[in-house]
Amino acid sequence: MSFVKEFREFAIKGNVIDMAVGIVIGAAFGKIVSSLVSDVITPPIGYLIGGVDFKGLSVSLPPLLEGQAAVDVRYGLFLQTMFDFLIVAIAIFMAVKAINRVRRKEEATPAAPPPPPREQVLLEEIRDLLKQRQ
Repeated sequence: MSFVKEFREFAIKGNVIDMAVGIVIGAAFGKIVSSLVSDVITPPIGYLIGGVDFKGLSVSLPPLLEGQAAVDVRYGLFLQTMFDFLIVAIAIFMAVKAINRVRRKEEATPAAPPPPPREQVLLEEIRDLLKQRQ
């Protein structure tokens, strides 16, 4: 099998397409969550702790050699990233929990038994007719 043909079969499979859609939606979801955290959740938290803006938190290290610039350790951006991760993890957990609840409900409902085969139905009709003759 040629490489191109094998790759085409791989790329057309449903799993690859589903994965691509999931990655695109995940990237968009990440932007939404980042905006939620940085624009909606973080400002009230900063307000409650005295108006601190997490993104602006940093420690400036003095230069070791003359002529070098000072080094900033921006731990506020790290805190912001941690909040983003925490919110994403909670959102994904809640979504998976909801999906699992729906799946359990579907599994709990018993499926209707399949209809009997045509031969069995005919044999039952013949049996019932024979009983009526007696």
